[in-house]
Amino acid sequence: MDVDSEKLDAVGQKDFNGVMALHLIKLCVGADSLEDLREWVSERAMNAIAAGLEPHTTHTTRMVPKRIDDLLDGGSLYWVIKGQVQARQKLLGIETFTDAEGIQRCRLILDPSVIETTGQPRRPFQGWRYLPQEDVPRDLDSLGGVAELPADLRRELSELGLL
Repeated sequence: MDVDSEKLDAVGQKDFNGVMALHLIKLCVGADSLEDLREWVSERAMNAIAAGLEPHTTHTTRMVPKRIDDLLDGGSLYWVIKGQVQARQKLLGIETFTDAEGIQRCRLILDPSVIETTGQPRRPFQGWRYLPQEDVPRDLDSLGGVAELPADLRRELSELGLL
């Protein structure tokens, strides 16, 4: 692929030759806010650096995605916090392994940058789901001054369909 064929779509995700990126969406269990997620990611990245490792973070799941190549072609993991998609992290890799109990698991390797998105309501679900490009919320910084609005106001505007 040459650089000329690379384009950015509306949310800043890479779009290669018209093929839209595929993403994952997952509940962010244990985080009460975007700040909680950012603190957790930062702590994990700092621990990795202290151990001489890359500063990426990982998230372990039981189910292994079948569409790994599509996910790694510009995909992200979108986090649902308190019933709203609020952030994403770029997927860097996906590894399968067998844990100590002999159960096959999947490790999602994530970029340490947590990118805030416009809020998008989501009902609770278990595990992760595929999220096609046309259904992803926009990155907040792609909307200009919207990021400077209070979070409650952004949520209300999003629920009204104005963001």
